[in-house]
Amino acid sequence: MSETFRLHFSGIVVLRESGAGRPVLRHCSLPELEGCFVEKKINRRTFLSYMGTGAAALAAASAGLGVLEGAASASSPTADHLFGYKTNKVSGYFEPIEPSKEDLLLLPKGYKYDVVAAFDDVINQAGERFGQGSDYNAFFPLDGSNTRGLLVNNHEYTNIFSIGPIAEDGKWTNEQIQKDLYYQGMSVIEVYRDWDGSWKMDTGSAYARRVNGYTPFELTGPAKWTEAVGSTASATGTFANCSGGITLWKTVLSCEENFSETAERAGLPLTHYGWVVEIDPFDGTYAKKHTALGRFNHENTAMGLTADGRVVVYMGDDKKDACVYKFVSAGKYDESLGRANSALLEDGSLYVANLKSGKWVPVTYEAIAKLLANTGFKAPTGVKGTRDELLAKFRNQGDVVANCHEAALIVGGTPTDRPEDIEISPFDNTVFIAHTNNDTHGNIHGHITRIFEKDDDLGGTEFDFEIFIAGGRQSGFSSPDNLAFDSSGNLWVVTDISSSSHNKGVYKSFMNNGLFVVPSHGPAMAQAMQFASAPVESELTGPFFTPDESTLFLSIQHPGEMTTDLSKPTSLWPHRPGDSIARCGVVAISGFKLG
Repeated sequence: MSETFRLHFSGIVVLRESGAGRPVLRHCSLPELEGCFVEKKINRRTFLSYMGTGAAALAAASAGLGVLEGAASASSPTADHLFGYKTNKVSGYFEPIEPSKEDLLLLPKGYKYDVVAAFDDVINQAGERFGQGSDYNAFFPLDGSNTRGLLVNNHEYTNIFSIGPIAEDGKWTNEQIQKDLYYQGMSVIEVYRDWDGSWKMDTGSAYARRVNGYTPFELTGPAKWTEAVGSTASATGTFANCSGGITLWKTVLSCEENFSETAERAGLPLTHYGWVVEIDPFDGTYAKKHTALGRFNHENTAMGLTADGRVVVYMGDDKKDACVYKFVSAGKYDESLGRANSALLEDGSLYVANLKSGKWVPVTYEAIAKLLANTGFKAPTGVKGTRDELLAKFRNQGDVVANCHEAALIVGGTPTDRPEDIEISPFDNTVFIAHTNNDTHGNIHGHITRIFEKDDDLGGTEFDFEIFIAGGRQSGFSSPDNLAFDSSGNLWVVTDISSSSHNKGVYKSFMNNGLFVVPSHGPAMAQAMQFASAPVESELTGPFFTPDESTLFLSIQHPGEMTTDLSKPTSLWPHRPGDSIARCGVVAISGFKLG
């Protein structure tokens, strides 16, 4: 017997298939239908969230598909707060725009943006300045407000507009190295929507501060105190901060990605970087690097819960022929403990995905030692060193997490095409991975993979997957990067076509980078619609909604990054009066209709 559901103004029409295959129509009032769902162990909060996502989600719930109550990903908003929420073209609320080459941030008719903060803006009374390379955003309401809160922004790297031209011999001055460390990292700022509807930064905030290459961090987990990190329990600074995520206990996880050059130039120990760092926006004394999550070119984190209540963190390694990971805590999440749940990230199991077998393979010293014990061992592609050299390199779990990329390949992790952002669907437990591209294998335009965990349990060790959507002419976008879900289950996708490739060759039709909306269910599933076009030589990053989804924060990263002569910048975005350079920054987009 099967059932489908159709929304009706006074309730829901249930189409029940009889044993003879004949449809039987029955009208259920909302309270009656809610009772049906309660019988299936779906509570009122989840029921109302499904009402917000529509009949497709209701049908999924009826079919017994596994769901998390509220948001599966801690960084994704729940649907609890809105009844019948509609937000995009699928519901008739925006007309997709066309690709553009203009040095502008272009949005659909009816939408506007405010520049909340841009590179080198003063952010607080101490005179600290907003960093460069704006990437991930996370909004934390103050007193439950949708119009005032703390905004955390990642700063991934610097360029000519902050450090000036590099000498012809490639050497950096001490001043350039210091600026490089200062302008990377993170900014915590306070933002608010003014009486006229515009978003602004409050520089008088007691919370506003910088976290950068000079900030002290505590090391946690298996590498702490080991020789792999120089027998220490601390590290100085964070940089190359790409994307990130929010924990269930409302702190921020920020990911150190392309850290090597900055560390080497500054003479800093390489193994102190390439970790997932945790900060508390409301507490400037709280700063940790969690070594149990592995050290590699981290893009972001997506956090959820297993069926038995343990914390799961999905992660991607953003480089060619790199792997997809997940960490599962040993202990269970306890909401009443608040920030103390952070200890869950210090002890657990790290896994790497083997896409051919559909299994999550443990990345452990025991697994490495067993493989290296075989005298006939041959290192897989991507791993350098003889068997003896690898035996000397991997002596404990600290060594394994500090050299995670090689360890993952040794145990059987599948090399993939730059796995960048990973997000968990807010109304089921499927996991979306943006594989940006890999030209060495002919994957020019990238794709988005969707993982289905066994029994819909994020803690499972087996999975299946599909290519949810592929970049290219047929989809209208190339090189997917950061992802975000709205409460209707639509996937918001930004693109990362290299600036050196813009409007050239097979990338001509895409023009500048953009932001696209891709429904993850319903009749328009996997159809991309362009919502925004980025300024010249930039990419859009870090999409993040306020809880009521009336505002979308978005970073405009590295506009004009191909500039070689400061007197001739290739972009002047955000086109502030008197500006002679381009400035990356964060905008607040408004105009969303709440129905």
